[in-house]
Amino acid sequence: MTGAEEPAEDLTTRRLVVVTGASSGIGLSAAVDLARRGDQVALVGRDPARLRAAADEVREASGERPEVFRADFAVLDDVRQLAARLREAYDRIDVLANNAGAIVLQPVTTVDGFELSIQANHLAPFLLSNLLADRVRRMVVTASGAHRSGVLDPDDLNVTLRQYRPFTAYGTSKQANILFTAEAARRWPAVASYCFHPGVVRTRFGNESRVVALGMRLMPFRSPDKGARTLVWLANQDRSRLVDGGYYFDCRPRRPLRKAADPQLAARLWAASAAAVGLSS
Repeated sequence: MTGAEEPAEDLTTRRLVVVTGASSGIGLSAAVDLARRGDQVALVGRDPARLRAAADEVREASGERPEVFRADFAVLDDVRQLAARLREAYDRIDVLANNAGAIVLQPVTTVDGFELSIQANHLAPFLLSNLLADRVRRMVVTASGAHRSGVLDPDDLNVTLRQYRPFTAYGTSKQANILFTAEAARRWPAVASYCFHPGVVRTRFGNESRVVALGMRLMPFRSPDKGARTLVWLANQDRSRLVDGGYYFDCRPRRPLRKAADPQLAARLWAASAAAVGLSS
């Protein structure tokens, strides 16, 4: 925990935590940890078989099988249907962990007309969060130090499709995550909103590429359990001890680069994202 104190947990009320990208990696590690602490967790993922396996792992760790919800964030109609199912299932969501994300190795345009990274990593969680905002008490977004490579342009959310580079596209989506979190904190004072950098975590990212897989082996990576610690910490820490809209790494606040900390850019991104997914800004 790099010296950070463990949060004092309120055990009088059992919380409901929704974790996206929960089939493996950081999401699954966080879900297991939260379930062990006594939270009711709901897992969201794209692949039904991996979701079932993740649910089995959570049940083995906690003694209770979690609810599972399948949704493909490359399809915005899937996100709308997911929000409807979650609203039907739960009157209150204590923590929404927007963790789903991907590095896309080739330029891909979704059925909704957007570059896949910006849609799956930003527009889909933006839409989901907006559709659930009246029920969510706390939101934790998995961002990344990769925002340093972001080239976000709210006037052109598909900017990375020109001269496509996977890590530029990924970094742009992570830049968007940080800006979205800060603007959410401003617009939704009733929702405690935070984002974090998990570190370089060995997950399923880049499994399709030998070059990326080799890079992951050579980089100073950390385990998914360690990468999930700040997510779990932010889900549990008392709000009075946190910075609303803040960006964290290893359970401590960090200052993102200026291009991810510009309030005017955050407001422009929100308006552009709302228009892109068919919401009023």
